[in-house]
Amino acid sequence: MTLQRLLVFAPTRRAASETFVRANLEGLPFAVKAYFGDERPWGQPDRLAYGLAVLLSKICTRLGLLRLAGWPAAVVARMLIIHHRPDVVLAEFGFHAVRVMEATHSLGVPLVVHFRGSDLSAAGKLGVLQGRYRRLIAIAAGLICKSRPMAKTLQALGASPKHILISASGANAQLFHGGDPGRTAPVCLAVGRFVAKKGPLHTIRAFALQPHGTLWMVGEGPLLSEAKALVDRLGLADRVRFLGIRSQIDVAALMRRVRLFVQHSLVAADGDSEGNPVAVMEAQLSGLPVVATRHAGIPEVVLDGETGLLVDEGDVEGMGAAIARLLQDPEQCTELGSAGRKRVAAAFTLQHHLEDLSQFLEQVHASAISSAISTKQP
Repeated sequence: MTLQRLLVFAPTRRAASETFVRANLEGLPFAVKAYFGDERPWGQPDRLAYGLAVLLSKICTRLGLLRLAGWPAAVVARMLIIHHRPDVVLAEFGFHAVRVMEATHSLGVPLVVHFRGSDLSAAGKLGVLQGRYRRLIAIAAGLICKSRPMAKTLQALGASPKHILISASGANAQLFHGGDPGRTAPVCLAVGRFVAKKGPLHTIRAFALQPHGTLWMVGEGPLLSEAKALVDRLGLADRVRFLGIRSQIDVAALMRRVRLFVQHSLVAADGDSEGNPVAVMEAQLSGLPVVATRHAGIPEVVLDGETGLLVDEGDVEGMGAAIARLLQDPEQCTELGSAGRKRVAAAFTLQHHLEDLSQFLEQVHASAISSAISTKQP
């Protein structure tokens, strides 16, 4: 019997950073019903109840009542599971999965948890929820993460390797294509929220070390004002452009106009880390060489010297030298970009991720049926 009905619980529908959660929902070959913790529509009692329950769970967490925090959303989730009768429940983000895990456990429905980055690294999540995560891992039938370092963290919490799928979210091949870095102007592109783990300030300082080209930065976030102030202090106002939030379509178009992609990802002060930054894959699929750091899953996608140039976290001088090298060598940009396009097209597209995810969910479902049959046999 194949998997037919999938019930998804996720913390938010609206955040721009959760584009890839929505991509999963749209691309999976199942009948998907999804509930989001930040939705409280008065005309839809089931969604209102779930949103209010998640809000109460958040309040309990902030008060340090971690065991109590797991129950409001779990009670409503249990009713939703009984109503929809899913074959599998998929919970997006570990910190949200702990809110609904007891509901799946009490009803015997297999739970798959999708970890994405900060939920398995930041002190405010992993540090606070480590004990709850051990319970979650004991309950879950399957775990999905973005990189090998994340898989190691799961194993350290007690997960069996056979229950873990490592799958990067992947780049959308329908949008990201057609870059020609050997013929474009000497422009660097950075895409991502202005938060510590994305390293926007490090990227600006690295770019400032060489006198060539222009830097375009897409995104917003808490470090944006500090980034603008840094640009002014360094005298880069005529060379750095802040483009704000852009749609994926706009970002794809920008990638066809630049010479290289830059991102100085690093572990933030609170431990927050990347999973496997999708913008890096999108850049490579567009045919751009990437200058980035040896952080999280980036080295699994970007091969140093073959599809881009990698430096250590915090090595601003090394990144500056790498940027200068590529801005002055369009031919090498073409070579690295072409190799990167082939690599991502072969293994790191959104379609690859959806196929991996679908197959994994099917395996979890089949295993649950097999276990149920074995239990019933005398």
